[in-house]
Amino acid sequence: MDRLNHLYYDQGQSPWLDNLKRSYLTEGTLAGLVHSGIRGLTSNPTIFQKAIQGSADYDEQFRSLVSAGGDTIDHYWALVLQDIHGALDAFEGLYHSSFAGDGYVSVEVDPGLAHDGPGTEVAARALHERVARPNLMVKIPGTVEGLPAIRQMIAEGRNVNVTLIFSLDRYQNVMDAYIDGLEQYASTVDADLAAVASVASFFISRVDSEVDARLDAIGTPAALALRGKAAVAQAKLAYQAFRHTFSGPRWEALAADGAVVQRPLWASTSTKNPSYPDTLYVDELIGPDTVNTLPDATIDAFADHGTASRTIDEGVAHAEEVWRLLAEVGVDMDDVADKLEREGVASFQKSFDDLLAALAAKAAELR
Repeated sequence: MDRLNHLYYDQGQSPWLDNLKRSYLTEGTLAGLVHSGIRGLTSNPTIFQKAIQGSADYDEQFRSLVSAGGDTIDHYWALVLQDIHGALDAFEGLYHSSFAGDGYVSVEVDPGLAHDGPGTEVAARALHERVARPNLMVKIPGTVEGLPAIRQMIAEGRNVNVTLIFSLDRYQNVMDAYIDGLEQYASTVDADLAAVASVASFFISRVDSEVDARLDAIGTPAALALRGKAAVAQAKLAYQAFRHTFSGPRWEALAADGAVVQRPLWASTSTKNPSYPDTLYVDELIGPDTVNTLPDATIDAFADHGTASRTIDEGVAHAEEVWRLLAEVGVDMDDVADKLEREGVASFQKSFDDLLAALAAKAAELR
């Protein structure tokens, strides 16, 4: 696991875990990962569906919940938040020793609210207040409708993980919402800007999966030569936008009052195409003030044979050329982003709905 520590101590990138299940808490797995260099954790409805439906680890708690009454949705949140509290405990020491630099655990609002801005705001605030832990990040989808909720949560001094970002334009909107929110928060009495943390989760491998399919359909030599290049190119361009946005007089005024940058977080970093290196979306996206949230298999692969050297701002001119060539061969990256956002929201919604249905059926059997 030395490579994980090199990521942070030598390159300024924080490796987080993209998974959570009850056995990781009860068997000490998560504590071991923290000891090995993992510095935070992300979860989502699909992760919890697999965890809860995929084992008997939740059965005892679920039986107790059902016997006490309540609705299925209440049972869902009780199961999920017990895991979240356990993870928050596991990272609490790191949160304090890093002076709130890392040690965060993310939990997502109901994905059915992705296009309901006011509903998202209410749900995000309720989650923050229910959990009431300083190292919690509530995940809010970076949809158009989610932007006002993101801005408002930051304006209230709450930590936010903005998820499901697929385009450079939307990423800029998200960074702007963060800065707007910080400026609003800074105007309040007793504002503590240093206590506000946020990450912007840019999804990576799904971009290559979608773009590669379009390049294959185009089929020209120029198109086929671009396979496997779009996702890394976009992330490198996103990092340039990050460096530009968090500089200059406007940002420096906030930083002088203790504000910290909203770090770009590389999500969906397992390699979907078996012909690509299994550490591709780690090796190529390493640099300061970034986070990479990794599934278990990618952590193992990187710990075994990854390359912990700064790459995120290398080859920027090549990334710009890739971006130009994608348009030239006929790939509409705005359309790619729109499709991936729709699919991402729908996928999390399906996982959420399927799990609720399974819990309702299980509750009926217990009654």
